[in-house]
Amino acid sequence: MNSKLEQLKAMTTVVADTGDIEAIRQWRPQDATTNPSLLLKAAASEAYHPMLEQAVNYAARQGGSNAEQLTTATDMLAVLAGKEILGLIPGVVSTEVDARLSFDTNATLNRARRLVALYNEQGVDTSRVLIKIASTWEGIRAAEQLEKEGIRCNLTLLFSFVQAVACAQAGAHLISPFVGRILDWHLANSGRNSYPSAEDPGVLSVSRIYNYYKANGFDTVVMGASFRNTGEIEMLAGCDRLTISPPLLQELQDDQGKLERRLNPEQATSLDKRGQIDERVFRWESNEDAMATEKLADGIRRFTLDQIELENQVKQLARAA
Repeated sequence: MNSKLEQLKAMTTVVADTGDIEAIRQWRPQDATTNPSLLLKAAASEAYHPMLEQAVNYAARQGGSNAEQLTTATDMLAVLAGKEILGLIPGVVSTEVDARLSFDTNATLNRARRLVALYNEQGVDTSRVLIKIASTWEGIRAAEQLEKEGIRCNLTLLFSFVQAVACAQAGAHLISPFVGRILDWHLANSGRNSYPSAEDPGVLSVSRIYNYYKANGFDTVVMGASFRNTGEIEMLAGCDRLTISPPLLQELQDDQGKLERRLNPEQATSLDKRGQIDERVFRWESNEDAMATEKLADGIRRFTLDQIELENQVKQLARAA
């Protein structure tokens, strides 16, 4: 029998949740996704040193203040990493907008357009690039406009059903609901030490979103993310896409058991009935969901800290140049 990883690939697009070039070369996923945390880890590898130098030199040629050059260098690093990754995979790569812009629609729009322009400068087919944006109200509005401009978006840090509905109504190409971080919150606040995979709150959240989308004809792609164990992945087999870290890819590769399909668009049903989500509804329902409110804020803070650390590395390299 094929491994569970091969069985999964027959029903779900597998995405590598890493910026590690060597890991992507090893696993050869269909797509790949990066974020500041993953880029920070990857930047410590020798494979990224030439990209760091190229990004710093590019920013210096563009000129501007030190702050402007730093922003340019980190954006270029993300683009160079994305270009390298696209040379190893047949599909798309996700590149993230600075999390510090999560509550500023216009700034998000400008940064997203610049990332796409940088990809164009590098000769990359930008139809293979997804721009990752946090699923705040402001981020969703930015994604709505970008999609109209032909820039496809990946709405990340998604923890609640109302976020998912708003993203679909905005025409977002793809959403990334964070399975493991939802579980983390429930473990920390329920007094429980574990959940069976079939009762995992993150799994239930993504299953609900998937079935709602399919039952109501939304084209937005559901890509489960942030897994803590292979049990979560197996319970979402059949989801449009799943982005999986290399250690969990290895566990699935080593498992020769049978994998059952759990999600199927032809069998999707949903009892959820939702009208148009306006800002008032979005903010109220978000406020009522303590888990989603806390994890969204925490995710933005974490990505911001890693973005700042990545910038510090770029600064050190620029000073040494």
